[in-house]
Amino acid sequence: MKRYNLIFLAIISLSILVSCDLKEESKSLPILGHMNLVDRVKDGKKVIDTVYHTIPDFSFIDQDSNSVTHRTFDDKIYVADFFFTSCPDICPAMTTQMLRVYEKFRDNPGFALLSHTIDPKRDSVTVLKDYSERIGVEESGKWFFVTGQKEDIYDIGLNGYMVTADESPDAPGGYIHSGAFILVDKERRIRGVYDGTKEEKVDLLMEDIPKLMAEYQKP
Repeated sequence: MKRYNLIFLAIISLSILVSCDLKEESKSLPILGHMNLVDRVKDGKKVIDTVYHTIPDFSFIDQDSNSVTHRTFDDKIYVADFFFTSCPDICPAMTTQMLRVYEKFRDNPGFALLSHTIDPKRDSVTVLKDYSERIGVEESGKWFFVTGQKEDIYDIGLNGYMVTADESPDAPGGYIHSGAFILVDKERRIRGVYDGTKEEKVDLLMEDIPKLMAEYQKP
């Protein structure tokens, strides 16, 4: 558990520090996560490229029994999180805040939301559909509530989005997960991590989404 918390805190700290520096120089959001420098040849010359961490390929099933993969978000910016429908702890607050994001950007075709259940044993497609309807998500294709193999969900949480998602007998409801909302760009790079339980942090997310969209409108 300590390892997961340290990873999350490190990402949050990096996001804050880099964001502060960039606000002075640029309106672009930082690119978070590890990066590698690779050699390649361009026009007969050796150059060094920066390769950033990206969300790996994935395949899940949503509340409408449709396949949801990384291709679903081609040419889209999206916000991801992890939850479970019977969560007695932070999930209700996260849902309230994610609904704010949903309502503000629901009519934007270049934006989507992706919520992964970390309790696939209980959160079947039927349960996810009922949950989405109860909180007021009417249309399909904007906010995806997905389930899948437990190992796949936990792996993409830790190694893809770099947040906590796991079983824990000591946690409320038997699962431990991050309250983070993760902003992902069209190249599947993480561009921001926000505390999804706090209104002021989600306000910042909703300010950053248009900024990220504007990056793709530059000539």
